[in-house]
Amino acid sequence: MTVIVQGDDASILLEALSDRGYRATRINTAGGFLKKANATLLLGIEEDQIEPVLEIVRTNCQRRLEWVNPTPIGPVLDDFLLVQPVEVEIGGATIFIQDVEEFVRL
Repeated sequence: MTVIVQGDDASILLEALSDRGYRATRINTAGGFLKKANATLLLGIEEDQIEPVLEIVRTNCQRRLEWVNPTPIGPVLDDFLLVQPVEVEIGGATIFIQDVEEFVRL
């Protein structure tokens, strides 16, 4: 399973997963839209563990609204100075569930 969460949520999620006996590897990444820190978590789990892990993610990675300053696009900075902060939804998680032929823990 691959779970992409906002950087602020990653430590809490990792702790919650660890408390329930799940191992995860964290890779620090950045989002393309907001250019903010994300974390990509890799978990090797059995099929019967998918729903419990999804519930842990749901509990610890809630969507919320935040005000951000848009980044300038293009060479004209004067137009950027007129742009006001915008409210965007952050948080939650993007999850990919992959079947793998084999994974090994050493």
